[in-house]
Amino acid sequence: MHEMALMGDILQLVQEDAFEKGIQKIEKVELIVGEISNAMPDALRMAFDIFRDQNQHLFSGTAELVIKIEEASAECVICGEQYRPAQKIALCPTCQIPSGKVLAGETFQILSYEGSNQP
Repeated sequence: MHEMALMGDILQLVQEDAFEKGIQKIEKVELIVGEISNAMPDALRMAFDIFRDQNQHLFSGTAELVIKIEEASAECVICGEQYRPAQKIALCPTCQIPSGKVLAGETFQILSYEGSNQP
């Protein structure tokens, strides 16, 4: 499950930024996760819960992870059809050629986080 490693990296970035800003307790982390980003939201939530429970010095007891899902979209470079692919390489529904250019849905990034400077 690579989501555990992904969440570890995300929380490391959040922790470093929070430290620079004097934030002592993280209360909320928001991510954007694309439908075809190869990151599973449920597994990310589980990983977040594990990290939160193991790092009570960093997280408030009610810290939450909010995931916004970015819908996937692609455009066929042959016929120009726009469609919603189920994976990065998908057949165009019109011409049945795997020639889609992904327009959205691959994003995986931290949108924001919230915290307080109260221990």
